[in-house]
Amino acid sequence: MADTDTQHRAASAPPLRRGSMPPRPWFGVLRGLALALMPGVPKFPKDRSSPWRQAADRRRTIFLWAVLLVSGTAVWLLPSTDGEMTAVEILQTGLFALLFGWLSAGFITALMGFKVALFGDKHALTLPDERLPLDPSARTALIMPICNEDIDTVFSGLRQTCESLAATGALKLFDVYVLSDSSDPAIQAAEVEAWKQLRRTLGDDGEPLAGEGRIFYRWRKRRTKRKAGNVADFCRRWGRNYRYMVVLDADSTMTGETLVQMVRMMEAHPQTGILQTLPRTQGHSTLHARTQQFASAVTGRLFALGLAYWQLGESHYWGHNAILRVEPFMKHCALAPLEGRGGLSGEILSHDFVEAALMRRAGYEVWLAPNLEGSFEQQPTNLLDELGRDRRWCQGNLQNFRLIAEPGWQPVHRAMFFTGALSYVTAPVWLAFVAAGVWRAATQPEAVQGDMPGLLGAAGGNAALALWGLTLTLLLLPRLLGVVGVLLRKEQAQFGGTAQLLRSSVVELCLSALQAPVRMLAHTMFVIGGLTGLKLQWKSPPRDAESLGWRDAFTRLAPMLLPALALFGTAMLVDANVAWMLVPLLLATPLVVYGSREQEDAQGRLPRTLLTPVEYVAQVRQGLMQPAAPARAPRAARPLALPADGQRPAPMATARTVSTWPARVALAFVPAVMAVAVLTPQPLATTPEPPRVVAEMDTRYAGSVPKRVVRTAAVRVDNRSRLTTPDSLPAVGLPPVTPAVADS
Repeated sequence: MADTDTQHRAASAPPLRRGSMPPRPWFGVLRGLALALMPGVPKFPKDRSSPWRQAADRRRTIFLWAVLLVSGTAVWLLPSTDGEMTAVEILQTGLFALLFGWLSAGFITALMGFKVALFGDKHALTLPDERLPLDPSARTALIMPICNEDIDTVFSGLRQTCESLAATGALKLFDVYVLSDSSDPAIQAAEVEAWKQLRRTLGDDGEPLAGEGRIFYRWRKRRTKRKAGNVADFCRRWGRNYRYMVVLDADSTMTGETLVQMVRMMEAHPQTGILQTLPRTQGHSTLHARTQQFASAVTGRLFALGLAYWQLGESHYWGHNAILRVEPFMKHCALAPLEGRGGLSGEILSHDFVEAALMRRAGYEVWLAPNLEGSFEQQPTNLLDELGRDRRWCQGNLQNFRLIAEPGWQPVHRAMFFTGALSYVTAPVWLAFVAAGVWRAATQPEAVQGDMPGLLGAAGGNAALALWGLTLTLLLLPRLLGVVGVLLRKEQAQFGGTAQLLRSSVVELCLSALQAPVRMLAHTMFVIGGLTGLKLQWKSPPRDAESLGWRDAFTRLAPMLLPALALFGTAMLVDANVAWMLVPLLLATPLVVYGSREQEDAQGRLPRTLLTPVEYVAQVRQGLMQPAAPARAPRAARPLALPADGQRPAPMATARTVSTWPARVALAFVPAVMAVAVLTPQPLATTPEPPRVVAEMDTRYAGSVPKRVVRTAAVRVDNRSRLTTPDSLPAVGLPPVTPAVADS
């Protein structure tokens, strides 16, 4: 039996070359804080030699002071009603300060992104020479962890990626691994057949291919630690064979030129441990998916550019569509489980943020490259599927907050753990803010003045109007700047023209506003579930589009909507200003149902409203849309090879009061306290090591590759999509294998 297992393993994957990836136990919050307070413990050294390091310090200082200024101004416009502040008013003002600090941080990030979109960033990671020769030893693995996924989505996207990579002539430097954790035997069998078909299509079916890449498949019996465990298992088995690995999601697609440029950038910057692209969303034509795709293309890009602007070499890693340096990843980025019981313990779910922090703690840089085109992913097809994804993200981000005091974190990554949890905690905080306002309206209706309720009305007419204006500015200006950026870059033709761009922006804004209360209620349930360990049943988002029926949508929404409708209906008897919450809740089921409907017609045409550049290119290539005239779009997009508040609060009647001025000043600096807590220096857990220029590589599969530098060249693909090697590239001899399933 052991011999048969060995034959199966060898048939679908290369020979094992074992490596170690030992995890280190976590200190935890209390022990981490205790270690930070101990005298004589060495601190993380601050590298001031890099130009980007000095620029990052300046930008982060500006960012923090800007957030404090905007949020402090908002709190200053929110004084007490009668010169003294009750306990409920203090609570509501504190919640308002927290929410406005969060809103201000996003607003300032979008402003910075707008600046980068127009003028660029001289400190961003760049490639000195786009034709930089590639060392044949810079072998890279494309790994795609999957688990009970849609077969067509996985293997059609992987085929496009491989064909595009072959067109660069650099396919021989890459190996492709499909790493399956599927538990359904039928899906597993379908994966094997799709893998075999993919190999035959790409000419990797055992015939001599004179140096083309290999496509491997492995199925794990012991599915531990989910996706992070699957990636770690690959690293322990075959990681020593490669200098880099590109992690893909089941719905990821990337162009070959982008993959080659990512390897070039890693070669040109040996201190970089992780390089993250900004995937463009594409692939689905439901109303919900297209709305999210449009928002990502117009406004989301500003936020990504802004993050890259002030994070620089200490950026995010989102777990897919990114390239990683394998050796330091194996040495430093293994994940130990979190101690304890409950929903915030056990295996780490949101592993990507933690791996980025570990890589930076080891002395390597983590970069976000939002201008690196040719990276794609898919959006959930409807709101319920999006919330199912958010449930896992919420629990993972709450888990990561337990790591905020770990020794050796850089302040930016500590801030990521804080803001990651806050992105979901703001939902129950907002509900608490509304509840406090309703309570005050019930207990002290005399606090209401005119038409402006509670704290806002007490501020006086001019101050109240200024506060509402400031709030609307922070909410709407990033969207407006996204549209202005598209117009200034003369890219409106890719969105259907100027009129369609403006119309699409209004549609996206309205749909987003109507969905916001539903998301808020769902995120509140997720936070409660994560903190209490309650099991909330939400389906994982499928990769294929599926129109929801009325009964299905209502059944899945009812446990959340019915109690909320009863609660807000009762609150209306006290404060009519909460009626605005009822409208989106009453429309939740129709929004989910119609949002899941396909918008393509019988010929595959999409309406120009909510059109994105990815859809524009796909429609033009299929002859379903006429390309824009050059005069209308002088800076046309690079050709893509792949597809495509008004509450009414009132103070508590019998409450201990405090002086207004000290309370206002203290609450105005709530964001400052948050910043100090996040940015407190922490001691080292491990000594940083200098990055190595060249890691140890396995050359057993190099065959006849000469020890010299080669350049990539164009490659011809025949009608069968069989990959052929250009004459300018040396052949890599690979032994033929028989496709089979690895069963261990």
